[in-house]
Amino acid sequence: MTYEQLNQSWPSFSQAIAAFITELGLDKLNLECDHCALRVNTPQGADELRSQFVKHGNIISDNMINGRPILIIELDSPLMLNNSAIDCVELPYPGEKTYPQEGWEHVELVFKCDAIDCGPLSQQLINAVPALAGIIAGETDIKVKQSSPKGDKERLANPTIAFKKNGLCVKVHPHGIKAVIASEA
Repeated sequence: MTYEQLNQSWPSFSQAIAAFITELGLDKLNLECDHCALRVNTPQGADELRSQFVKHGNIISDNMINGRPILIIELDSPLMLNNSAIDCVELPYPGEKTYPQEGWEHVELVFKCDAIDCGPLSQQLINAVPALAGIIAGETDIKVKQSSPKGDKERLANPTIAFKKNGLCVKVHPHGIKAVIASEA
């Protein structure tokens, strides 16, 4: 997988992810998409993408999260998701899991709220989009994972709810990636 292949696959990925955001009802909230993320199966593949991405942006975070390096690259030219500009890409080095397909894997949306863990985040999301109640309760074919990933130096609680379906994933959290990085300083 190369930077060029990722650029070529972005239009179809962004169309599919935008449709999923609409299916979830999150499109009505006009949430900022603060970054998108890749899946890579080998450290060599991640190293190669790292060297290609730094020609098109700057690494603003290189942190250990859940025991593996995860880079955040701020792009010189943002990716577009409908009318939203996404200026950061998350490049996680692989852990134990092997993915059936490498490439674009998820986007992360910022739902500004005061939640410091997943319970209040879920409730505030459901208050904003009542149709999410059944999804979060596990009553649909959309898988839901709630977590509170934490970087080694992170000081800002950023609970996350991930919605997954058909190889697509949309994550929602209260703080953008740049605010989380700033909390590490």
